Amino acid sequence: MNKSEMAEKLANKCDISQAKAAEIISCIFDTKPGKGIIAVELDANRDVSIAGFGKFETRRRSARTGRNPATGASIRIPAKKYPAFKAGKGLKDRVAD
Repeated sequence: MNKSEMAEKLANKCDISQAKAAEIISCIFDTKPGKGIIAVELDANRDVSIAGFGKFETRRRSARTGRNPATGASIRIPAKKYPAFKAGKGLKDRVAD
């Protein structure tokens, strides 16, 4: 399912226009700087938990030494911050059936 298909389903389920549904989805999931509720919270190092569905969080990976597979030379891989999602019990149970 893509964004427009999700907007169509949301519009049908909630009896709103498809344009309004697309706007709502963008307000939640947009990744442009300063936009998107989830992205803004993750930027601020805050988690977004939706009971039964899951948790969006920011994780950190420390710096480490890796190897260039072509040459075998050691390279320094810098530390980084990345988004992660952990499915909640309700979502896990529903998908498992």
